[in-house]
Amino acid sequence: MCSWFFLVLFSFTRTGLVKPCRLLSPLPVVQISERPLVHQESLLKLPVPPLQQTCVRYLASLEPLISEEEMTHTHKLMDEFLRPGGVGERLQKSLERRARKTENWLTDWWMQSSYLDSRMPVAMYTSPGVVLPKMHLQDRQGQMRFAAKLIAGVLDFKSMIDSDTLPVEYLGGKPLCMDQYYRVLSSCRIPGPKRDTVVNYAIGKTPPTHITVVHNFQFFVLDVYNSDGSPLTVDQLYVQLEKIWNSSLQTNKEPVGILTSNHRNTWGKAYNNLIKDKTNKESVRAIQKSIFTVCLDAPKPRVSDEMYFNKVAAQMLHGGGSRWNSGNRWFDKTLQFIIGEDGSCGLTYEHAPAEGPPIVFLVDHVVDYMKRSEMVRTPMIPLSMPQKLRFNITPEIKKDIEKAKQNMNIMVHDLDVRVLNFTHYGRKFPKSHKMSPDAFIQMAFQLAYYRMYQTCCPTYESTSLRMFKLGRTEAIRSTTTESLQFTKAMDDPSKHKAALLEKAIKVHRKHTHMAIHGQGIERHMLGLKMIAIEDLTSLPEIFMDTSFAVASHFNLYTSQVGSKTDCVMCLGPMVPDGYGICYNPMDDHINFAVTAFNSCEETNATKLSQFLEDSLLDMKTLLEQVSKTQ
Repeated sequence: MCSWFFLVLFSFTRTGLVKPCRLLSPLPVVQISERPLVHQESLLKLPVPPLQQTCVRYLASLEPLISEEEMTHTHKLMDEFLRPGGVGERLQKSLERRARKTENWLTDWWMQSSYLDSRMPVAMYTSPGVVLPKMHLQDRQGQMRFAAKLIAGVLDFKSMIDSDTLPVEYLGGKPLCMDQYYRVLSSCRIPGPKRDTVVNYAIGKTPPTHITVVHNFQFFVLDVYNSDGSPLTVDQLYVQLEKIWNSSLQTNKEPVGILTSNHRNTWGKAYNNLIKDKTNKESVRAIQKSIFTVCLDAPKPRVSDEMYFNKVAAQMLHGGGSRWNSGNRWFDKTLQFIIGEDGSCGLTYEHAPAEGPPIVFLVDHVVDYMKRSEMVRTPMIPLSMPQKLRFNITPEIKKDIEKAKQNMNIMVHDLDVRVLNFTHYGRKFPKSHKMSPDAFIQMAFQLAYYRMYQTCCPTYESTSLRMFKLGRTEAIRSTTTESLQFTKAMDDPSKHKAALLEKAIKVHRKHTHMAIHGQGIERHMLGLKMIAIEDLTSLPEIFMDTSFAVASHFNLYTSQVGSKTDCVMCLGPMVPDGYGICYNPMDDHINFAVTAFNSCEETNATKLSQFLEDSLLDMKTLLEQVSKTQ
């Protein structure tokens, strides 16, 4: 049973199909064009799928998850929903009207219902973390030099945004929407009492020219452009970072940033209290308006090589608690790069403005940039001292900070993070057997879960809708009748396991293709539900059905990270008795990060990771045995 604390905590989550969708999608390889940005108007609008098609597919998705009795009841509700001239038809027509009148019928609903209306803390619940390969930094000077290079790399990426020379991505010869790339810099989430907002400060007459640097819980404004508009060089940035480090040696500063890790209602109230003071308000605005944030973290206790990536992945998600680096963050900031004195590095990002593709693209660009040899050193122009941001801490604000510390420490203690670096093979192996690497890995998830629990569960895999204007995400329901048949057969010597695996993978590929092309189930059902909320006095019974709640309780929440960089991405579970799984398939190995809550006795991230590794090995053996007999 999960603890009372988390049952209460998760009572604030959304119901139904409205779930935060995160990270990158299981897309085929995306081609890059070197042409300037294609005008967004050339993109197609997101279609509304046929009602009958979605409803039939929805019922099929329930088959492996619910009993025959429940299925019979749901069929009756669906028959009523689809009755000619009935509520389903009316909702579909209303949704189609919305699609004609808007650029994208889904995006605003998705942004609000999945992110800005959510009252859960962004840290761990919606904000992913990214772990980069460990840097061998000898000392704090190495930390400063690395940070300076990283900042220069991000500014180089920003120059493509500013000049509209960002390469356009293509899929199957069609341009993808690049809108999200223009939302990750100079943006920030702003807490509200009931609903948050996201502001992009790059849109305006005076876009920001500074970043925020935080060290020892203290925030600084660092101007990153010279008076002639040129970006600071790596040497200049290094000098400025040294000044910041030396100016932040005091350790008795209140960790104001930890307030941003709180439940959104709690943080919304504390935020309004914080900015009543003029100095505090100016400091908060400086953080919000910055291009991005750099967190210079204190070193954490040494751990074994085996545990290193587990600890660093947790550090990227939450900072390690109030004793360590959780106060060295501003979790509302869209982009926060994290560089530890011990060589741990990565980032965390607030999810509302964008999905994973622009983040991963930016990471790959910065990593490539940092590999280049440094430019010839420029004459050092005296630069002014970076501005330290001041906060006046009243007793009430102090009390808010102490509560935030307690809440963060509870969350940190409860989240279990396990990184699995699977080295036996990578995406080339399933490709050699003419199987989709993504579908192959998804079937391994199904097999691992089935072996651990002797049942299957609702599984969510995020994919991209960027083929359409302002497209965000769609979901693939990876648990199918075919995947269940495969998992049941895998440990039965009498079954034709390879044929069942191949069949399950083909079904998954079909579902992926439909989702990418705007014919998914999840978002269409969400649209029908949202229209019903707006237009009707009560929700149709199909959305109140127990089966609907069961199918929407995603015990496995998964997302692929298609990065060229050998990084690990991680995310928290979406339900208290579930898992968050992120995976980065490289050619010859696969990086996995599995998370679960310690407060739930039913889940165990370490155990599922072991089942996953065994499943991947057994599936490899299966295919090799079949190859030998052919």
